[in-house]
Amino acid sequence: MTSVDPIKASVLHRRLKSITEEMGLTLLRTTRSPILNEARDFVTGLYDAKGHMLEQTEYIPVLAFALQPACEEIVRFFGDDIHEGDVILHNDVFSGGNQNNDVAVFRPIFREGRLVAWAACKGHQADIGGAQAGGYNPEAREVWQEAMRIPPLKVHERGHLRRDVWRMVFANIRYGIVEEDIKAQIGATRVGERAMHELFRRFGPATFDACIAYLFDTAERIVRREIAAIPDGTYHGESWAFYDGVNDGSRMKINLAVTVAGENVTFDFTGSSPQTPGFVNAPYSATASALLLTFLMLINPDIPHNAGILRPIRIVNPEGSFLNARFPAATTFGNSLTGPTSDAIFRAFAEALPKMVTAGWNRMMGFTVTGHDPRRDKPYVDILFLALKGGSGATWGADGYDHIGLINCAGGILAQDYEMFEVQDPHRLVRHEYAADSAGAGRWRGGLGVETEFVIDGENVTGIAFGDGVEEDARAFGLFGGRPGSINSLALAFPDGTERRPKAKEIVRGIPRGTVLRQHAGGGGGYGDPLERPVEKVLADVMDELLSVEAARRDYGVAINPATLTIDAAETARLRGTVGGGHGA
Repeated sequence: MTSVDPIKASVLHRRLKSITEEMGLTLLRTTRSPILNEARDFVTGLYDAKGHMLEQTEYIPVLAFALQPACEEIVRFFGDDIHEGDVILHNDVFSGGNQNNDVAVFRPIFREGRLVAWAACKGHQADIGGAQAGGYNPEAREVWQEAMRIPPLKVHERGHLRRDVWRMVFANIRYGIVEEDIKAQIGATRVGERAMHELFRRFGPATFDACIAYLFDTAERIVRREIAAIPDGTYHGESWAFYDGVNDGSRMKINLAVTVAGENVTFDFTGSSPQTPGFVNAPYSATASALLLTFLMLINPDIPHNAGILRPIRIVNPEGSFLNARFPAATTFGNSLTGPTSDAIFRAFAEALPKMVTAGWNRMMGFTVTGHDPRRDKPYVDILFLALKGGSGATWGADGYDHIGLINCAGGILAQDYEMFEVQDPHRLVRHEYAADSAGAGRWRGGLGVETEFVIDGENVTGIAFGDGVEEDARAFGLFGGRPGSINSLALAFPDGTERRPKAKEIVRGIPRGTVLRQHAGGGGGYGDPLERPVEKVLADVMDELLSVEAARRDYGVAINPATLTIDAAETARLRGTVGGGHGA
């Protein structure tokens, strides 16, 4: 075996990372949909000839495991029928995909006539066919009602566009913007291919292969060291998802046993609820991504993102549960089950890693709007990332992040620019601000949620609610004495003065022009006893109008004069049961 220079291997690792970032910049500059160029709902990566991850840049973390299973499926399916200049599409959740709207583009990379790597990217598309525009269909009962399935499909062969195949795909998708965005993704893989060929000129075949093996082994070694630092044992965690979109009051249990044995860890979801009749199901890849992104939050954040990180991790996820649904189940909500899956993982590790876990993050309450834009005489769709970004959970030594969004996005998805929001949609933004008293109280408080209000000025508008967190039990949970965050809510105020509060999974058709949408995205859970929070921090939140005087007294035992915004030290000491009336906790 060729000996490896660790410095040279490190240079290769950083160059691979920079290539995936260059591919991402290409998508940010060339895609048309705000889902991609503003919200950044995509991932870029490089993979070896077998489809194993060489390096990735996840612009949202839920896509951490979204490309390798699909790439492996493409390698299995095409076998030797892979050629330079091929471009392959994929989205099928029953052959390695994570969500139908997340369409992947793969380009094989050859060196001296031999397949050596793949450049790939995956992005959330504005539409993917199916019965409901926009791709989210709470009324779906099978995959064909959700989307057009794309198993491994060549759209370019040996450098030539297969016009018949291309036309067939986009004849089944409503919005022309999707075709343009797929072209941009194809361009990003071309950027990756060119950069890899430049890299090959610096690294001979033997050196390149040896360095890759070294990087895989290094990632594995780091993960094993992190696992070995966790006390051996089996840790249990559970959480719930709420309302399957079919049966009112339904609850789906996530049952998790995490077994740490030396340098290996097993995540076992046996005993989780069976798959639902609706779309509140996940394919295997979506649950694996949720697991990996959460576990990587608990260990060394500098681990290279390659296939080596997977070697010490075993996943047991029986087919037929709502976390690994059988064909032909509807599964569009699968990415959104990352929240409850992460809750179970944090609860399981709370005993073993109390200073690494976070309290609960706000659950997603999404509301996609589709309709006709009368200003341009064109259809439009918006997932409204602006309105759904709640707060994260607090952790030891740090408050939660305000308005960070879902844990499956973990800050990757950006809120829309206000002016661009009004340019791209026939909507007029009235209010978008932090929601006072939304953060779960704690020694370290949860992140703040937000309140959003805008006027819908489109025509033939349909709203699709696809979310969670509107039930009391779905509030972001607190840890070690911390309190839960605020609840999600969504309301449509119609021009005739009536109001409608959609269910968490529901299609609302015929929304009249002039309707006002009001949404509250809840805050994250608190960590530690709220009475231990320094009173100066409580006062600062009150002065910033993030916390009410009443909540400061009720939740933190801090008495503040509402007229002067000064602390009543004696009353605070009484409320907190302390002696001396100091301002610290």
